[in-house]
Amino acid sequence: MRRLKLAILISGRGSNMEALLHAAEDPSYPAVPVLIASNRPDAKGLETAAAAGIATAAVDHKAYGKDREAFERALDAELAAADTEIIALAGFMRVLTPWFVGKWEGRLVNIHPSLLPKYKGLHTHQRAIEAGDAEGGCSVHWVSAGVDEGDVIAQARVPIVPGDSEDDLAARVLVEEHKLYPRALAMACENILRAAG
Repeated sequence: MRRLKLAILISGRGSNMEALLHAAEDPSYPAVPVLIASNRPDAKGLETAAAAGIATAAVDHKAYGKDREAFERALDAELAAADTEIIALAGFMRVLTPWFVGKWEGRLVNIHPSLLPKYKGLHTHQRAIEAGDAEGGCSVHWVSAGVDEGDVIAQARVPIVPGDSEDDLAARVLVEEHKLYPRALAMACENILRAAG
């Protein structure tokens, strides 16, 4: 079975990255990690990836000032050098430009801590609690030009308990993220492989 070459983009400790790396240890998983890249050279996840023997790249967005596309072109060069076929965003805290999204459309997925289409953007757990929702959760979706607007691949739901703080809910959702992302990424890879015939 062919496995897609996977790049994971992170900005921090990379707990979702670790869940994906763990899933990919199974030779039947449809993706094989070839690169972990970050916009922050001090991202803890880069150390984790290097310790696992996976190539890493740090492209510091600050070096490019306000020129987001120049940063993305430098990042894209790293992705191309690794022969990347699919990208998973795992806590990558940059809004991508239409140029990058257009180039990788149909091969770019993200995990978001809400039940999309609810609560795009930031502070998702607080917003769900304040709205009186009975549940929160997470979504894995294809990335499109609009922030958190791409088609949903899969979701996981978590009850909101009376007295929940934003941190309480975030911690419970994160447990589900680590289960959901490997499963949803596998579905995305299988879609791409099927389409390629």
